[in-house]
Amino acid sequence: MIYILLPAYNEEDALRPLAAKIDGTMRELGSQYQIVVVNDGSRDRTGEIALELSTSYPIHVITHRYNRGLGETIRDGLEYIADEATPDDIIVRMDCDDTHDPKYIPQMVERLRAGFEVVITSRYQPGGGQIGVNWYRRLISRCANLLFKTAFPLKGVWEYSCGYRGYRAAVIQDALAIFGNKFIDLKGLGFTGTLEKLIKFRMMGARVTEIPFVLRYDQKLSLSKVVTSITTLGCFILIIKHSRYWSVEGKRWKEEIEARKVRVYGLGGALNEVAP
Repeated sequence: MIYILLPAYNEEDALRPLAAKIDGTMRELGSQYQIVVVNDGSRDRTGEIALELSTSYPIHVITHRYNRGLGETIRDGLEYIADEATPDDIIVRMDCDDTHDPKYIPQMVERLRAGFEVVITSRYQPGGGQIGVNWYRRLISRCANLLFKTAFPLKGVWEYSCGYRGYRAAVIQDALAIFGNKFIDLKGLGFTGTLEKLIKFRMMGARVTEIPFVLRYDQKLSLSKVVTSITTLGCFILIIKHSRYWSVEGKRWKEEIEARKVRVYGLGGALNEVAP
């Protein structure tokens, strides 16, 4: 089973065409799937359209009465899927604004089935790129990615801020078991949850890789929800919070992470390496 997580806030124009694209990709892949739409207090017809689409596609709708932000929306969706999924299932998190093309899902699935636990779609791999993004956002994004690459290096990874990722369900289930509600801790600071999840996977020693991806910002059908100043503040707080294991809770995380590494990878398990 492949679960597609779509956080949605005022996406009435994009949801219908995106659902059709996902269905087409899943049919080509020949895989059972479920789309999980988390409607984060939308003020337009997003919730109504999601429920309407659930009569034609395998869609489960989670509704926030009020807008809670991306961090809580992603967390709620992942918690639901983690409870429903088996460890071998796959989770794909996409944006709901039609800027993430589902055509990359088969390649992510291939990598995950080869032994990776997290697959990132990357604008910075050969063949990747971005269309319709202005110079200012390109600069801010590139600086943020370089900052996190320096602070939290992952072998072969250059894309830290793109939320279009594939996960083995087991790594999400383990992350929630270890970190609990603090898996995504900075829920009120813009889009920092996207970065924070990758930091937590690095702490866990997860096997992470990238595939090239073209961000189609020219196809975006809704207004941007990014508040640059808040997200920038969140980035620096993330670096401070995760530069070491803090307090008794941090020590417990370390113990549980080490136990997981032995259980999942064996005594010789190494960061970012795929077992033969």
